[in-house]
Amino acid sequence: MTLDTGIAGLLTFMADAGQPPLHEGTPETARLGFNTLAALSVVDGGPIPCQVEETTVAGRPARVYRPDGAGPRPTVLFLHGGGWVIGDLDSHDQPCRRLATDTGAVVVALDYRLAPEHVFPAATEDALAAAREVAADLDSYGGDSRFGVAGDSAGGNLSAYVAQQVPEVMAQLLIYPSVDKAGDYASRIENGKGYMLELETMLWFLGHYVSGQVEPTDPRLSPMHGVRAGLPPAVVVTAGFDPLRDEGVAYADALESAGVRVERSHHDSLIHGFLDMGKFSPAADAAVADMNARFADLLGSTP
Repeated sequence: MTLDTGIAGLLTFMADAGQPPLHEGTPETARLGFNTLAALSVVDGGPIPCQVEETTVAGRPARVYRPDGAGPRPTVLFLHGGGWVIGDLDSHDQPCRRLATDTGAVVVALDYRLAPEHVFPAATEDALAAAREVAADLDSYGGDSRFGVAGDSAGGNLSAYVAQQVPEVMAQLLIYPSVDKAGDYASRIENGKGYMLELETMLWFLGHYVSGQVEPTDPRLSPMHGVRAGLPPAVVVTAGFDPLRDEGVAYADALESAGVRVERSHHDSLIHGFLDMGKFSPAADAAVADMNARFADLLGSTP
């Protein structure tokens, strides 16, 4: 495998900027840095145009993205990444706009509670409550019965668990998901330093999120241990230089072994976090187009 040149340039730029790794700072500084990078990732033409509405879902702030054109449409609950510690509606505004326009679905992004202020299982509880509320009121969103869930990294973790618990979910998009804290995967060491998400940062996230005695096989933390037959079809996205690569592949394998349809969107030259790196990397832009097209197919949707 060879690292994408655009991604390599971005990593060099960040290293030259002299900013310390996330795990050497506080949650507050990490949140600021994460949102600053997201703002820099918006293309020169500005945010992708679509209708945007601020609202609340299950008592939490949320943002609804509606693509242009008439409905009815599917509805997708989007759960952002960030190790359950960082990320919010603003950090993932552009990916949600792209998801709505690429799939033709109404996207409902949730601002779930973050650690360390709200430890496990607060994020899971918020995601489940939001999924159940949206599923019960699809007429107010997309207008038909098609309901999906999507998320990246920690949001992929939450999405995978929601798909196991909410029977209305008919499709899931899991973008380089964190799905197995009980497992031992070679990619965590192979890609554990130098590719944006580092092993030390993963441990820093987990240390903030999990307080007290939590079984690593608890499906709320490790959805790998809740896989069973009858789950909704999934797009599972992985990247070659991602420490979470191998557990994403293993999750796709587990779903297939349970008889679940899986669409694999693997990208050898990319890193964790490429969802919002299309400005810097044509390969990342193409990868997002691929995953969104596969997800639209599972939803039975058209842009």
